[in-house]
Amino acid sequence: MAPAPLSAAGEGGGASPRARPARPRSLPHAPPPSCPRSTGGAELRRRLCLSPSFPSGRAAFSRGRGAGAGSLLEGQNNLGLMFCVPSTEIGAIMNITKGGLVLFSANSNSSCMELSKRIAERLGVEMGKVQVYQEANRETRVQIQESVRGKDVFIIQTVSKDVNTTIMELLIMVYACKTSCAKSIIGVVPYFPYSKQCKMRKRGSIVSKLLASMMCKAGLTHLITMDLHQKEIQGFFNIPVDNLRASPFLLQYIQEEIPDYRNAVIVAKSPASAKRAQSFAERLRLGIAVIHGEAQDAESDMVDGRHSPPTAKYVAAIHPSLEIPMLIPKEKPPITVVGDVGGRIAIIVDDIIDDVDTFLAAAETLKERGAYKIFVMATHGLLSSDAPRLIEESAIDEVVVTNTIPHEIQKLQCPKIKTVDISMILSEAIRRIHNGESMSYLFRNIGVDD
Repeated sequence: MAPAPLSAAGEGGGASPRARPARPRSLPHAPPPSCPRSTGGAELRRRLCLSPSFPSGRAAFSRGRGAGAGSLLEGQNNLGLMFCVPSTEIGAIMNITKGGLVLFSANSNSSCMELSKRIAERLGVEMGKVQVYQEANRETRVQIQESVRGKDVFIIQTVSKDVNTTIMELLIMVYACKTSCAKSIIGVVPYFPYSKQCKMRKRGSIVSKLLASMMCKAGLTHLITMDLHQKEIQGFFNIPVDNLRASPFLLQYIQEEIPDYRNAVIVAKSPASAKRAQSFAERLRLGIAVIHGEAQDAESDMVDGRHSPPTAKYVAAIHPSLEIPMLIPKEKPPITVVGDVGGRIAIIVDDIIDDVDTFLAAAETLKERGAYKIFVMATHGLLSSDAPRLIEESAIDEVVVTNTIPHEIQKLQCPKIKTVDISMILSEAIRRIHNGESMSYLFRNIGVDD
């Protein structure tokens, strides 16, 4: 015989006029974990805890709040309510989402992957599996061949000669990782392209701001770069930017590879680069010299259409007594060297060496003033066009640049070009960001003007 069912008031309240079968204690097929609360909702749980008919309900719910979701679900099950997942399975689900580190190289050019391989070796990880290539119609295609869900993705992109293709490769890969549910996407761009176009000139545009907005829109969450042409470029981003410095590696090269560096003088080839030269001179305890009077990089203001006279209808609107003061036109002074370089080693420092005409002119001036050896130190060696040939034929004895930009072909054309490896600081930055450690160690003794 079936046992007598309980009444609505519990035991001792009399038999129910209609007998109902007892509810099962568990369900053979539980609902998916995406709906952990059953059909009763918040109102049912509130009534359950406050009902005097179920004295064990309040205790079960209290235990669930204190001991975790598993106790709560077990208590509901003892009271005959629907549950979703056993407590042991919930514990396993909580520990599944543990992220990792994935390192990608966004370059389709194999010569640009050398820096990525060095960073991967220092970190002790393998490069992520990805295909980046150009289709027949010159479109860029990126195919990520491993899971990046819930992981920290670091995309290393070095600039090749085709800078616009390099930018598209980076943007497409960042967006691909974003749509693949990556936890964070950190771009490692040692040389930030279009960094020279960071100021408004005439009717131009601030292209650096445009590129920063494109990177953020694509899904970049953090940027690691090195020696921005202007530090104010960091303000173009609405994400964290770590602007690392290559000067410690260049200073180490001077101390170790130039035997008589104590007899050297740090030279700024223009007043604009005097702060960088001063920083090197103070750290090496050397003197400083500044070259003044060289040709300006900016094009002549006379070619600007804004100097054209206004039309007649606008002339009539100007009050005859109103005279707007005009700037006195610039006149290039003769080339002078502020500082003593006679009989000493001259070390010219700058952040970018691309068009070498100004460097060649500075080297000739220093030779005339008595410098017997001339070095050029720069972070980014773009070395475009005929730069290797011009350096080889010039009075410059050695050009030292870092490997933020690949220049193996230029080194074959000009033996004077030397390379300093900076993969160590980039790999350390990646490790610290992934582990959530402070980055202040990498910015020790760096002042505002550095």
